Amino acid sequence: MAEQEPTPEQLAAIAAENEAAEGVNYKAPAQKSLQEIQELDKDDESLRKYKEALLGSVNVVADPKVPNVQVTRLTLLCETAPSPLTLDLQGDLEAFKKQSFVLKEGVEYRIKINFKVNRDIVSGLKYVQQTFRKGVKIDKSDYMVGSYGPRPNEYEFLTPLEEAPKGMLARGTYNMKSKFTDDDKHDHLSWEWNLNIKKEWKD
Repeated sequence: MAEQEPTPEQLAAIAAENEAAEGVNYKAPAQKSLQEIQELDKDDESLRKYKEALLGSVNVVADPKVPNVQVTRLTLLCETAPSPLTLDLQGDLEAFKKQSFVLKEGVEYRIKINFKVNRDIVSGLKYVQQTFRKGVKIDKSDYMVGSYGPRPNEYEFLTPLEEAPKGMLARGTYNMKSKFTDDDKHDHLSWEWNLNIKKEWKD
């Protein structure tokens, strides 16, 4: 049986439902380098120990040609998926536009982002995801990732548990536009990928 396509009116109704009021009154703090932070109040023993616990005592020396924030991969985590769904974000980002993740309708999933901070503390990291269907924006999600200092190991960020849409009208391909940004509006990485909602994992 042919799958029914949603009408433009139905897509507009979905988009209107998902439109949340945005108005966070947040002012970003002034940017300071890691060295400046370590130099501040260095005579205060308790504050020095606190900063050491927070930032680590190891001076991270990174290649200045490497970006301060590197987003390395995105993984769609779903317990019932037959195999992991991972995008290597250090490869060819254009290739993701030509392929689709298959997601079974109605399953619960999370998105995991792996990233590195190489030199300076970055404040107010945010993961922004816009969802389009047939060129119409039907959803936008902003996830506050937080503030992080440099370290040799990667950090991981997990979105809250979400449920994939289900039903005949929900099935089909969704174009996702993702962006990793921060308080200073630095676009650390933008990429597009596709999600194909199907009745079963393999139709």
